[in-house]
Amino acid sequence: MSRVRLRCLAVALAVAMLAGCATGTGGGDPGASTPPTSTAPPGPATTSPLGGPTSQPPAVPDTLAFTAPTVGGGRFDAATLAGKPAVLWFWAAWCPRCRAKADNVKATHATHADKVNFVGVAGLGSGTGAMERFVADHGLAAFPHLADDDGVVWRRFGVTEQEFFVILDATGKVVHKGPLSDDELSQRVSSLAS
Repeated sequence: MSRVRLRCLAVALAVAMLAGCATGTGGGDPGASTPPTSTAPPGPATTSPLGGPTSQPPAVPDTLAFTAPTVGGGRFDAATLAGKPAVLWFWAAWCPRCRAKADNVKATHATHADKVNFVGVAGLGSGTGAMERFVADHGLAAFPHLADDDGVVWRRFGVTEQEFFVILDATGKVVHKGPLSDDELSQRVSSLAS
């Protein structure tokens, strides 16, 4: 055997022996007991190998296990919403009620953007060009808008009409489905943000 291989073998053997000592299996006092190890999953914060705290990503609930195209042509992964409340606003570009609601949705988002996620879900035959104009005309580019003319996300949440809200709490549980007045939207989002 070459010297390099012998050294590698010696190092591997030393590591194995040290690992056995660290776990209480091999070497040391045969009568000593090994402390029990925890089988609980780590909490929200753990320690990185460099000693600093790291955050575990929140678990993704089934309600947020989907992806969809965005009005801007990208791809949206709903898992990015996990861990914070979320407001899904279902709208159509041709809908007068949706146009009337846009300023309130924009203002409510601006007030609570740090604590509550907002996502627009456009559909019902709006068409990409009209969706883009709707977002631009109302200054709604501060949060993502999904291009869902095929109705995949609408069906996922059981939405059958436009100007409709689905509100999820921080665990991903649906806490509201339906239309909301301006005041009701502001109140519900304020309670989720506190």
